[in-house]
Amino acid sequence: MSKPQSDIDKRKQISVRGIAQVEDVTEVKKTFNRHLHYTLVKDRNVATPRDYYFALAHTVKDHLVGRWIRTQQHYYEKDPKRVYYLSLEYYMGRSLQNTMINLGIQGACDEAMYQVGLDIEELEELEEDAGLGNGGLGRLAACFLDSMATLGLAAYGYGIRYEYGIFAQKIKNGEQVEEPDDWLRFGNPWEKARPEFMLPINFYGRVMDTPEGKKWVDTQIVYAMPYDNPIPGYGNNHVNTLRLWSAKSPIDFNLKFFNDGDYIQAVLDRNLAENISRVLYPNDNFFEGKELRLKQEYFMCAATLQDIIRRYKSSKFGTREAVRQDFKHFPDKVAIQLNDTHPSLAIPELMRILVDVEKLPWDEAWDVTVRTCAYTNHTVLPEALERWPVSMLESILPRHLQIIYHINFLHMENVKKKFPGDLDRMRRMSLVEEDGEKRINMAHLSIVGSHAVNGVAAIHSEIIKQEIFKDFYEMEPQKFQNKTNGITPRRWLLLCNPGLADIICEKIGEEWPVHLDQLVALKKWAKDPQFQRAVAKVKQENKLKLAQILEKDYGVKVNPASMFDIQVKRIHEYKRQLLNCLHIITLYNRIKKDPTANFTPRTIMIGGKAAPGYYMAKQIIKLICAVGNVVNNDPIVGEKLKVIFLENYRVTLAEKIMPAADLSEQISTAGTEASGTGNMKFMLNGALTIGTLDGANVEMAEEMGRDNIFIFGMTVEEVEALKQKGYNAYDYYNSNPDIRQCIDQIQGGFFSPGNPNEFKNIADVLLKYDRFFLLADYEAYIKAQDLVSKTYQNQSKWLEMAIHNIASSGKFSSDRTIAEYAREIWGVEPTWEKLAAPHEISN
Repeated sequence: MSKPQSDIDKRKQISVRGIAQVEDVTEVKKTFNRHLHYTLVKDRNVATPRDYYFALAHTVKDHLVGRWIRTQQHYYEKDPKRVYYLSLEYYMGRSLQNTMINLGIQGACDEAMYQVGLDIEELEELEEDAGLGNGGLGRLAACFLDSMATLGLAAYGYGIRYEYGIFAQKIKNGEQVEEPDDWLRFGNPWEKARPEFMLPINFYGRVMDTPEGKKWVDTQIVYAMPYDNPIPGYGNNHVNTLRLWSAKSPIDFNLKFFNDGDYIQAVLDRNLAENISRVLYPNDNFFEGKELRLKQEYFMCAATLQDIIRRYKSSKFGTREAVRQDFKHFPDKVAIQLNDTHPSLAIPELMRILVDVEKLPWDEAWDVTVRTCAYTNHTVLPEALERWPVSMLESILPRHLQIIYHINFLHMENVKKKFPGDLDRMRRMSLVEEDGEKRINMAHLSIVGSHAVNGVAAIHSEIIKQEIFKDFYEMEPQKFQNKTNGITPRRWLLLCNPGLADIICEKIGEEWPVHLDQLVALKKWAKDPQFQRAVAKVKQENKLKLAQILEKDYGVKVNPASMFDIQVKRIHEYKRQLLNCLHIITLYNRIKKDPTANFTPRTIMIGGKAAPGYYMAKQIIKLICAVGNVVNNDPIVGEKLKVIFLENYRVTLAEKIMPAADLSEQISTAGTEASGTGNMKFMLNGALTIGTLDGANVEMAEEMGRDNIFIFGMTVEEVEALKQKGYNAYDYYNSNPDIRQCIDQIQGGFFSPGNPNEFKNIADVLLKYDRFFLLADYEAYIKAQDLVSKTYQNQSKWLEMAIHNIASSGKFSSDRTIAEYAREIWGVEPTWEKLAAPHEISN
């Protein structure tokens, strides 16, 4: 039976814009049943819902495979310059729905599942998130892969196949508890193991001088096993590859050990080697100099570079006799992008291969390396910059330390030439830091070893040039660029908000998912009551869906007519969830003071994970939960205010939150957030932003106009001036009764009656040790929030602003970002070309 048109969820139509073809539906059903029987060895009597998910995933993957092979053949034939994106994190989320949308088969799959009596949305919910990232850095890498495939770039992502991704967060008694994320326990239908490309990776050992040059000997070997994951472009039949490495033990068993006890130990010792890819380090904004982390970084770089060079040598270009051993063309065929400093060991590793293995002279090898590599900086926080102890490098990577020292020697000579006699500058610019324990500054290595260095928002790139890397900018200004981050419109609108996507298509056609700047055409309907009503209806439907989830998962009944005020991001002091918490307490105190006053009802949601060892971040979660407990159970407050801490925030939850949000909180201290991408996702889905002039907020305000965003607080310059003058939080505490009341309640045990001193340390931080100036911005924040409440009461005005936000989102597509990287850093032109689908190719 065919599903009535009125029953078909709108989201199923958007990728195909019409009814699925009958023959496509028949084919999907046939393939689905084949996989259920022959891949999963089940029939309908014993199959579980998860079996049905796997059968559908394999069915969809079948549509990918022909395109995947064809894409790689196409790259071999054309032999373009290839782009390699190196990242220790990829926060992919789920793949099923995204793949169906990008391939244009969502309608057929939905109808097929309906006809066999299954709900496709229920099956989608059974997919495990691939949570191989902490937050923004890893999610950006995932969006970039989507855009590289959509733009037709011959691009490859490289990373680590962590057995355990970012931990699952549980909130127990108001506190964060970490549980392992065993995301592979049921298997991963999307990946393909490639044992034939397994590669040896060396650690430890010593360096020998030989007549032929330096030789790294007596090493311990671990093998890197590649797993390939398909990355489909949108509607163009391109499928690129994300190759993730898994560590495998090199130990071959010798059965003569079987009887003397060594055999068992030999088996157990395998685990030590395989620990390298066991778990993702759960923190991307604090550097921990752990040996395992260094091994992970080198493991990924070494495996990737061997793979890149193998592909270069076996390409059409590389197999020409004249260039087989000639690497001077390498930068014309290879671009390597370092996603932060985590893959910066690619620089000395490429030098080691070129000098020690390929026998290039140092200067030639260095020229090749610099022209090939480029570096993206993602943070200005000093505690986040990687600095590896020399002693650790000397033990684990002795040859690389020698290479880094030589790079530094030549670099210091260049500094000396350009700035003669400036010893202090030499000290500041050295790759080797000598104060205290001797360390290698990996950001300095990345800058010196790259031809391009970029920040990820205009203001961030200026801070890099004028502050953290000022010396390097003065020496080589031509290296420094800005590439403002972006998000993929496919996942962050088409997939997660089909209702909104539908009404946009009705107004401006269907090309905007690959030309997001076309959204600007919506501005002409910003004041149109009919279009406003359509936008409001979609928003309300999304809020009702989220309200149902909140009631089911948290047992809190929220008012869907209230303003959904949302802050979701990693919990960190610089992101200032505490400032949000102070606003919640202020609202609570106002309601208690005058319950009959005219309040705009709010449901305030805060979500995010705290790094397991980050005490203050965990205390902030505890305080938010404690405040929520008081507010939500106070009958006087009722529906005026609700506070929910969103447990286990991840990509899949973000896809439900962004479409339902009214207000997006982007309130970091000016000059601390490199860019942010959550701010862009909220904007694209029609939420209004309350934020500081930090990161990409600055460019968002420029695009939409200051009338359509709630900007508050100090600028970067004012923050700097306050630092110079000296910040005294007590000045604000003593002069503002609202601040005083909030802090007294926190430190006096109002929110922790069982333990009055529970949050005293939070009050201490706010009053004595606060690096992020919360109290200095408090008054401006409260005023901006009052304006938000007032504006929300005028729904026509609010909707006009929301439409302006959506219409101004064009710049923040990751397609635009990647096109800029391609042209200005990698030296390749996006083709936007569409390949023929497998069924369109004649034999």
